[in-house]
Amino acid sequence: MTIKTNLSRRTFLTASTVAAGTGLAAFPSLAFAQSSAANANAPLYGPPPGVAKLNANENPYGPSPKAIAAMTEAISQGAYYVSSTAETLKAIIAERHGLTKDHIILSSGSSGVLTSLAMMAAQRGSILGSDLFWDTTSRMGTRNSTHGIKRLPKTDDLSVDLDAMYFAVDGSIALAQICNPNNPTGSIVSPQKLKTFCDKVSQQTMVLVDEAYNEVTDDPEANSMIPLIKAGKNVVVARTFSKIYGLAGMRVGYMIAAPETAESISAYGMGSYGLNQAGIAAAVASYNDTTFLAYSKSKIVEAREMIAEAVTANGLSALPSQTSFMFVNLGDINAEDFRKGMAKENVLIRGIYQDYLHWSRVSVGKIPDVERYIAAIPRVLDSIS
Repeated sequence: MTIKTNLSRRTFLTASTVAAGTGLAAFPSLAFAQSSAANANAPLYGPPPGVAKLNANENPYGPSPKAIAAMTEAISQGAYYVSSTAETLKAIIAERHGLTKDHIILSSGSSGVLTSLAMMAAQRGSILGSDLFWDTTSRMGTRNSTHGIKRLPKTDDLSVDLDAMYFAVDGSIALAQICNPNNPTGSIVSPQKLKTFCDKVSQQTMVLVDEAYNEVTDDPEANSMIPLIKAGKNVVVARTFSKIYGLAGMRVGYMIAAPETAESISAYGMGSYGLNQAGIAAAVASYNDTTFLAYSKSKIVEAREMIAEAVTANGLSALPSQTSFMFVNLGDINAEDFRKGMAKENVLIRGIYQDYLHWSRVSVGKIPDVERYIAAIPRVLDSIS
């Protein structure tokens, strides 16, 4: 059901002014209703009709029917804090990987626990990462620390240079962070090379592998570093329900770590107070919903292939991707100009990342939204050139 409203501060102030000037001050609800009539069809949740939202790597095919049913039931108990359902979610995650609930930390999206880890690491040293990676939580965790993020030199192909990272690890590094597949590039590191790297580096410092997009890869099991945790390595892995599970707005994620490490990281978080009944219920219902996951993955791959073909057809190129987005090389075109041009076409994408001025990230989405992006490419390119 679409709930129609307009509750912006600007609308409220406008309604108040109209009421005062027309004698409707005694009937504020009537004045507000009249001032809102023009925007009565604006949706309260999600993107407006006719807008292709391809800027946040969301899965618009979620939540799954099972998740929606579970959330519908859970909200009737929304007066209560999350308790036993969180333990259920921990248990089913642990069972899949042959671990215990003590290995699992839940949080509001993976962002919560990633920030907690960054805060903990920043007490001891710097966070090491490639030049371009999803560093939002690392920046948040280090902002009040004397330590910060140490970035590797750029690589020509925008890949993660594991050898350079290994040689950069010294006594000043408290955490080596790898996003695999990487965001925003979409590229993936060979699982065998990454396992070898984690095995060596974890003997010197903790290694974080952010696997937010693992389930979208060609071989999720082979690409995961979770078995290294079971083997006793100093490795932690972050996962989220925001991507393939289609629960970005419900804010559920988790980290897997050795129990003593999980306990230390948890000291920097909010525990179950950062969780919500509906989100946890949806995660429990979705976790083993193989039918929905397979469908979502098939649509993601279909859209990704459409984008790759369109990019090439328009004389551009993109990095190979095993994620729900693509990183497009615009040549000499400024990525922010391209973003603005797309916005005029009602297509929302990302702009410039750091100093990568000519690279543009576009998320996959529902097929009609991807088709809108594809149709707009030549028009936007022509308008800029």
